[in-house]
Amino acid sequence: MKIEDLNKIIDDRVKSRKKNSYTNKLLKLGPKKIAQKFGEETSELIIDFLKGSKKRTVEEAVDVIYHLLVMLKSKKISMNEIHEELEKRK
Repeated sequence: MKIEDLNKIIDDRVKSRKKNSYTNKLLKLGPKKIAQKFGEETSELIIDFLKGSKKRTVEEAVDVIYHLLVMLKSKKISMNEIHEELEKRK
């Protein structure tokens, strides 16, 4: 799966308003909880990067990417906006 695919899944979960969706639960809890979860996942990634295995680092990186995409979604920031900013930084 590519990051764009994960982002589409997040979009689909939001549009479907699926009740058991972790994505919708996070978005409903609001910005503070989303930021808290992102911070927790980032800390876990750093710890595994420094002391863990490559496998655990990859797993935590995926968690960080997912929570980052949810954070961007909550702020109504599109992937196009991210791509545009990346283009500026070439």
